Amino acid sequence: MGMLKFILPDIGNYKDIPVIEILVNEGDTVDKDQSILTLESDKATMEIPAPFAGVVRNIQVKLEQKINQGDWICDIETTAEAAASAPAAVAEAPAAPASSVNEAPKPAPAPLAAPQQAAPTPTDKPVNAPSLGAKYHASPSVRAYARQLGVELQHVVGTGANGRIQTTDVEGYIKAIMQGDKPAPKAAAESASTGSGIPPVPVIDFTPFGATEQVELSRIKKLSGKHLAACWLNIPHVTQFDEADITELEDFRASLKTRAEKAGVKMTPLPFVMKAVVQALKEFPHFNASLSPDSGSLVLKKYFNLGVAVDTPNGLVVPVVRNVDQKGLFELARELGELSQRARDGKLSPTDMSGGCFSISSLGGIGGTQFTPIVNAPEVAILGLSKAKMTPVWNGASFEPRLILPFSVSYDHRVIDGAQGVRFTTRLSQLLRDLREMLI
Repeated sequence: MGMLKFILPDIGNYKDIPVIEILVNEGDTVDKDQSILTLESDKATMEIPAPFAGVVRNIQVKLEQKINQGDWICDIETTAEAAASAPAAVAEAPAAPASSVNEAPKPAPAPLAAPQQAAPTPTDKPVNAPSLGAKYHASPSVRAYARQLGVELQHVVGTGANGRIQTTDVEGYIKAIMQGDKPAPKAAAESASTGSGIPPVPVIDFTPFGATEQVELSRIKKLSGKHLAACWLNIPHVTQFDEADITELEDFRASLKTRAEKAGVKMTPLPFVMKAVVQALKEFPHFNASLSPDSGSLVLKKYFNLGVAVDTPNGLVVPVVRNVDQKGLFELARELGELSQRARDGKLSPTDMSGGCFSISSLGGIGGTQFTPIVNAPEVAILGLSKAKMTPVWNGASFEPRLILPFSVSYDHRVIDGAQGVRFTTRLSQLLRDLREMLI
């Protein structure tokens, strides 16, 4: 048997990621790729798997602890064969005294019950001050939500495990202040007086009206829902609607069907749209930008990474295709297929979902005519594709059938004004109508 130290592998461009779940105990036997713990960033939740099978020893992380690549997670006692083939994410662990290896894990603190007392005034001691050194227990998404509402979390009583603050706790705190049941701390009071605090939706008991069933949202939907709510609240949206004649594009795509089958890829219209979007972004660089943190300047991006929304059984995810300007149609089709499959299997890495410049949400395979996609901050614009349909178009002498693609572009009005918005959609329509425009 060998004892190996399991350290946190490369998880992408993330730092100080909090641990929200520890899925094993010391002494547990784990299989290779079995999840050891769960981390949560402001964009995604990720499970960290065991690199090989063995027995868990010396767990070094705690709930809410912030960890980074290279941090020691635990030791895994395994066979000599597994130790010899250990990946780079592990290292040989020094022999620990028998007393420390076999010592029973310390019991976790009991969940804190929400005390039935009034919230403190700003000069009172915070009601949510855990003994482990943190000011309060809350995930990054809950912290961001509280900041938007102007709530100081140290005054909120968490009802989750170990006093963890949930979104419902923040909403309940705001509701109590709005109803006058609690004195508002200074920050919350100022927020409410200036209109930046948004009252929560009233809580209603639906059972008197008929039978109900409560179904837990998937983790992806919970996280993406909070992110979308933040984007909607913080970005002044404008949506520009337009359409493109893609008759020639579709004929060209159909002519590539045999070559695509031989290459083992499915050639959809999306790679063509992605190439047209890149050309439009080159001509309108403010669409390929992000606002600085102080909203006083623009960060113009010189690379072209496009996020593509994928519908999965657990919710919507947006993997990123990198360097679209440097790839051909077949390469894009292959990468889209691979990313979509990994998304449906729940195997996207944090790297797969980061670094996007501009997003595309395509509902054309389902139906619909037009919709208003929500900008995926810190991006400043997003393209929505609807279902193309044959439409009679007057050519000056007669009506002829043309394949028309309706689309919409939502954008951040702080960065892009209406004139820029319609110029962008008009140019994108031209590029989709005649792909030769991309060569000019």
